Amino acid sequence: MIPSCKSTQNKDQIALYQIDSLFTSLYPSNEPGAAVLILKGDDILFKKGYGLADMVTKEPVTTQTFFNIASVSKQFSAVALLMLHEEGKLNLDDNLQQHFPNFKAPFYKEITLRHLLSHSSGIPDYRPRDNRQFVLTATDESSYAYLENLTALNFAPGSDYEYMNPTYQLMYTLIEKCSAQSFETFMHERLFLPSGMTETVYFEADRNIPRMAHGYRLNPENEFKKYDYGEASFFATKADGGIYTSVEEFVLWEKALRNNILIPAHLKEEAHTSKINIPDMPFTGYGYGWFIEEKNEFPKKVYHTGNNGGFQIYAGRYPDQQILYLVFATRDDRDREATAEMVDQIMKKAGWLE
Repeated sequence: MIPSCKSTQNKDQIALYQIDSLFTSLYPSNEPGAAVLILKGDDILFKKGYGLADMVTKEPVTTQTFFNIASVSKQFSAVALLMLHEEGKLNLDDNLQQHFPNFKAPFYKEITLRHLLSHSSGIPDYRPRDNRQFVLTATDESSYAYLENLTALNFAPGSDYEYMNPTYQLMYTLIEKCSAQSFETFMHERLFLPSGMTETVYFEADRNIPRMAHGYRLNPENEFKKYDYGEASFFATKADGGIYTSVEEFVLWEKALRNNILIPAHLKEEAHTSKINIPDMPFTGYGYGWFIEEKNEFPKKVYHTGNNGGFQIYAGRYPDQQILYLVFATRDDRDREATAEMVDQIMKKAGWLE
């Protein structure tokens, strides 16, 4: 039986009520909060802020609040590399030594840019952590400097998966070398502006960021304390994380991807195709800048998570259903994966994933 318009509307209303109830329970009005948005097709079905963006000023979270989206930033670096590949300024099959001749170990000739994008390079994370000031202020280039003298890999390139921030930090220099522009200039002019993300920006210690939220963590006295720059490790790196944006501006990124404004459809599909399975995450692999989840009872989901300081970020996409859902939070003590699963179930029951 074909459902009536009224029954469909009722299902939508129930789903929206359930989503609102879920996030109201997770993010009380007097504690660090979250912005939530659901886009289906061209319509924003749901958008709302919960809790606080700043515990000192008591500024509430809105859907225009700017969050550090942490590792969700990786998809932007991945798209930048795909753009440069399409323009012939680099090739994804290039080996690492071609672009970093100072990396002397012979295994660098076996690591391609594809391996960097899919976290399958075998490169270990040996970023120095004995100097606290370095950890708090390190840039992309200083973070990956240890690679010049690296003598061994964790596994043969392409044979396994290990999530690795330093391999994305290499993209900072790759983008600069191959575009002949500074990293931020390229990202702003070639990705943000064409997408309409006019206020989106990378973190800098003294930069004025619009409607900026802070990340928070509970201390042993059960008080929320700021936990971002100055408290969190490697907060200032950019190619692996560091974008500040809002859920409303992120919608513009989604539309630019859908409409193939930045990269052609075939490269987007390549990025959204799993290259390597993730052993401890059933039904999940990694593409180029995105996790790919393919459960039998759900359509293909393309998503990423992010943690930086107290920020906890989730950006999920159902490409075939043209659904995007975002949860940008200023606290990291919620079960993000369980919350995403609950949202998935609500959307499925409402018929949005058909």
